[in-house]
Amino acid sequence: MTHARGERAALCDLLDRLGPDAPTLCDGWTTYDLAAHLVLRERRPDAAAGIALKPLAGHTASVQDSLKARHPYPELVGLVRRPGGVYGLLPFLDEAVNTLELFVHHEDVRRAQPGWEPREVSPDLDRMLWKRVSAGGRLMLRRSPVGVVLHRIGGGVALGGPRIGPKVEVTGTASELLLFCFGRQEQTLVELSGDPGAIARLKSAKLGI
Repeated sequence: MTHARGERAALCDLLDRLGPDAPTLCDGWTTYDLAAHLVLRERRPDAAAGIALKPLAGHTASVQDSLKARHPYPELVGLVRRPGGVYGLLPFLDEAVNTLELFVHHEDVRRAQPGWEPREVSPDLDRMLWKRVSAGGRLMLRRSPVGVVLHRIGGGVALGGPRIGPKVEVTGTASELLLFCFGRQEQTLVELSGDPGAIARLKSAKLGI
């Protein structure tokens, strides 16, 4: 099983257990909203552009709402469980494109629940996540107001944010650093060091792709 398939199955199992009204770390979204988002992203390319482009966000939100109106929650989760669109036809593309998305959203659901605990990530997935962080750190941290030095526990350093000015050192596992760079700063298990003001600015910044 690929990492994308593993995260997809685990996320859908969790969505099934929690039901449609559970909270997530995605601002204002329930598990029902998140399931609709994932279906839209894979099966409605005409509306997916609004995920990243604000001028098109209204259309994306409308399509997402229509998916909820047309599909009961269990049906939407069932659609998420099976890779849709081109990802269903090309498994290698599902692994390349969706592993990070599914990992992050799996944690968005897990960490929004009371009493959540960190989970163990396999060494192979840890290496894959770090490879993506080290390659994409500049993009994910492009809106950081301060320089960022990412230190992976187990080895590896990546840089992001402004090249001049104060810098904040962020230390954690590859999975925690990924979540931090995706804008989940308050819910990650990392160690921050540097100027207190710079740390505060980084923690409140809107990060991510």
